Amino acid sequence: MNLEEYFARTGYKGSLEKQDLETLTDIFQHHIRAVPFENLSIHCGEKITLELEHVYNKIVRRKRGGWCMENNQLLGWVLKRLGYDASFLGAYVFNPHQNAYASIMTHLLVKVVIDGKAYIVDGGFGVSYQMWQPMELVSGKDQAQVPGVFRFTEKNAIWYLEKMRRKQYIPNQNFSNSDLLEKKECRKIYMFSLEPQTVEDFRSPCAYLQTSPDSLFTKKSICTLQTTDGFRALIGWTLTETTYNYKENMDLVEFITLEDEEVEKTLKEKFSINLDRKLVPINVKGFYTI
Repeated sequence: MNLEEYFARTGYKGSLEKQDLETLTDIFQHHIRAVPFENLSIHCGEKITLELEHVYNKIVRRKRGGWCMENNQLLGWVLKRLGYDASFLGAYVFNPHQNAYASIMTHLLVKVVIDGKAYIVDGGFGVSYQMWQPMELVSGKDQAQVPGVFRFTEKNAIWYLEKMRRKQYIPNQNFSNSDLLEKKECRKIYMFSLEPQTVEDFRSPCAYLQTSPDSLFTKKSICTLQTTDGFRALIGWTLTETTYNYKENMDLVEFITLEDEEVEKTLKEKFSINLDRKLVPINVKGFYTI
């Protein structure tokens, strides 16, 4: 494993001399625009494992993506190798259909401290809830980014992340009531404490998420990638392309339904993913919004 190969994968060619916020942001943005958030292994008959060498080979050499435990573990390794003060945290993801946070810690985050200030770096959430810049860990402060306005709130040593979105324009009215569309303008994302975690703490959640019939990830095949002006996502057979702020306070959300034979071709053309095994798409209604 080496940094040069990782940066060739993400296309980052900037300076590595300073461990500052500007460099961190640039490295981070190259990652989320090159490495998809995806769970396709589950629907190809592959097992997702958390050994760093396996994650590195999958993302860097096989040019695949991964979910939070893969993306953020790799990001954390890169940042530590560069000399950043980086550590892992664990979050409980909000389920809008149950209107409750998960009871299991399933989301791995990276905390980075620069000049005494703490930031959350999360390259593993995907779709419209994916931050585009490291977020300063302060309570009650609106942090405007291209995807929308993010905000942390702290209460009794628990931190909560939420996002305010713009209005949405959907040209294909057949999808105007799609269960994939987020209806609320303010959406809770996850909660976490500042207790340090290790990759070992996520081995059981990793197994659960890819095997349990109650897991979102067994109900839907997901691949999503950030672009320079929005993101694209393939959920089952539904391809969406979102352009942020294409008009004043309005996001453009375009939907297409693919045929079976178009799915793997779209993964290659839109996400630069070539699968080793046959994908079986799935999209159980509900459970997930973009």
